[in-house]
Amino acid sequence: MKAVLFDMDGVLFDSMPYHAEAWHQAMTAHGFTFSRAEAFLHEGRTGAGTINIVSLRERGKEASPEEIQQIYAEKSEAFNRFPEVKPMAGAWKVLQKVKAAGLIPMIVTGSGQSSLLERLDKYFPHTFVPERMVTAFDVKHGKPDPEPYLMALQKGGLTADEAVVVENAPLGIQSAVAAGIFTIAVNTGPLSDDVLLDAGADLLFHSMNELSERWNEIDR
Repeated sequence: MKAVLFDMDGVLFDSMPYHAEAWHQAMTAHGFTFSRAEAFLHEGRTGAGTINIVSLRERGKEASPEEIQQIYAEKSEAFNRFPEVKPMAGAWKVLQKVKAAGLIPMIVTGSGQSSLLERLDKYFPHTFVPERMVTAFDVKHGKPDPEPYLMALQKGGLTADEAVVVENAPLGIQSAVAAGIFTIAVNTGPLSDDVLLDAGADLLFHSMNELSERWNEIDR
């Protein structure tokens, strides 16, 4: 193992409740039915992908580019009105163990929220560098497509068997598994364990603290 590829929302930052509420507000304002719980199922998908799936379901057609832009802008505005997002409990401990083991930490996120990306160095100093990050701006196909994790392998000069993924979302797990990478699920949200295991997770923990406590079992 040479690198650990981390999702961001729901893994490093306790941000998913804010994302879920922001998506609910923006989508319902445009006449869609979209619960807060549904946001967790779409986590990791691009904003346009999420909007189009719901539009196809409820209108039988994709949303226009202008509507996608407007809904996502409103979602981002709603998200940024919430209090500052805090790191996930235990995330820094995991990252310290990763670095102490000489492993490369990388980010693979479907997020395009600059406010979160800017906080990485604030809360996890001297840990992540831009050239080892994959965000929504880098890919054409978001999770569950394998492209985000395949791009991370390429950026890191890695083969699939040299990396481990830490994810909290079913779409992210599917993406990592499709890229051929050993995948650890951390269930930090409202979804059942079965949803994450059915997505293909190789291991499952219930918090980043638990992952930290059992890291040595993984790093052998």
